[in-house]
Amino acid sequence: MTKFIFVTGGVVSSLGKGIAAASLAAVLEARGLKVTMTKMDPYINVDPGTMSPFQHGEVFVTEDGAETDLDLGYYERFLRHSKMTRANNFTSGRIYQTVLAKERRGDYLGGTVQVIPHITDEIKHKIRASGEGYDIAIIEIGGTVGDIESLPFMEAVRQMQVELGRNRAMLMHLTLVPYIASAGESKTKPTQHSVKELRSIGLQPDVLICRSEQPISEDNRQKIALFTNVEARAVILCEDAKSIYQIPRRFHEQDLDDLICERFGITAPEADLSDWDKVLEGLFEAKGEIVVAMVGKYVELPDAYKSVNEALLHAGIANKTKVKIHYIDAEKLETQSELMDELKACDAVLVPGGFGERGTAGKMMAIRYARENNKPYLGICLGMQLAVIEFARNVLGLAANSTEFDRKAADPIIGLITEWFDEKGELQIRSDDSDLGGTMRLGAQAAELVAGSKLAKIYGSNTITERHRHRYEMNNRYIDALEAAGMKISGYSARQHLVESVELESHPWFVAVQYHPEFTSSPRGGHPLFNSFIKAAMDVKG
Repeated sequence: MTKFIFVTGGVVSSLGKGIAAASLAAVLEARGLKVTMTKMDPYINVDPGTMSPFQHGEVFVTEDGAETDLDLGYYERFLRHSKMTRANNFTSGRIYQTVLAKERRGDYLGGTVQVIPHITDEIKHKIRASGEGYDIAIIEIGGTVGDIESLPFMEAVRQMQVELGRNRAMLMHLTLVPYIASAGESKTKPTQHSVKELRSIGLQPDVLICRSEQPISEDNRQKIALFTNVEARAVILCEDAKSIYQIPRRFHEQDLDDLICERFGITAPEADLSDWDKVLEGLFEAKGEIVVAMVGKYVELPDAYKSVNEALLHAGIANKTKVKIHYIDAEKLETQSELMDELKACDAVLVPGGFGERGTAGKMMAIRYARENNKPYLGICLGMQLAVIEFARNVLGLAANSTEFDRKAADPIIGLITEWFDEKGELQIRSDDSDLGGTMRLGAQAAELVAGSKLAKIYGSNTITERHRHRYEMNNRYIDALEAAGMKISGYSARQHLVESVELESHPWFVAVQYHPEFTSSPRGGHPLFNSFIKAAMDVKG
């Protein structure tokens, strides 16, 4: 029978509930337990797929093609044996959408549909389904205690605790113990009030994770335990760390996993955290530094590129070198020459995925510089499409563009499949009023790599599976011209023979891919593509 750990947050947002939950999951998995994780988001959007990165940060894509919260990226990076699916993330919007669809079908037999029991029952159903087949399911509730929009989730958790009993459900609450510099001491009152808010809606935490900038004294730990009705040993101290990958061992050193196994009556071997120790060894014993220029339009919000940032960090760990990311605003690069000087000072260039025309000229300036000056270049999704457009314009002399930016492009080298194939497989004539057509490629898909290509050597295989999130494709009608000029098509999708990757044969390291390799990078070993990219930057730097 699956055991459930519910994770809530209090006082302020952005304390790191996702990291704390994932770290606990990593320790429990290290004890041989089968662990999964689920994120419940209280916003009304059905999923984050259409939300601006400024609002929500990165959209993480699961293997089965769900557009989900970025916390699922943390879940996968910390867990070795569990992959997230669309069942592991749901929002208030999706819950209400499902309940309303049932009401329209008459499933409730004309009864009045209410938050309790209909909404809470649907939430409980999804929670149970997400944990089916696992020893432990960790369920994170987005937002902070006291948010009005999260109340249905909190009520569903309260009901499940009653239904499951103490040996199958427990509550872990993440809170803040702020350090007041002027007073020279940490304050426990915000934590006390946060727990009081929880208790007012019928929830009593079993474990407190206390975040702080400074060490928390044993006296304060005892005080927190006394005023929150939580065992002193269940008050887990979590001061700021140099790396999030230190948190699993910190939890283990405070016997959090022992406490949970005892509570649930689980007998499991001691946690083996040797792989995490190796991660920290590669991180803290790194020698030298590689600076990667990341050219994008959301550079003031690093969370928009969270998985890419982590993949670069992982590659640094694998190569035992420090990787520093230098963010360059693609739109400003078009007009500010000093930003080009900053780009030139970097050891490698990366253009991540994205949508829309804004900043594309600046991104292509960066791509052209990397191409002409032998700087290692990695393009991801839009970063591949722009590499193709830049090459077609400046090497082939074509009036190349993407129909995403110009529906009347003379050379639509990037476009929707419906715009460049007809029923006979011939390039069809586009009209201004034609439907956008096409469908977004989402989730894990197989690709076949060209034997002998750089990419095939990097992966050590001619067949790979990577995750996608895009709608526009490279126009196959231009393949011969590109390859004749030196841009090699090194990978094709297994099903539709769509271009998955390009590389320059005459360049030390110039690889661009249509998929998103960052979604499958792990701190334990990194990802072969990012590892090779950073190694190439080290070789060029010398």
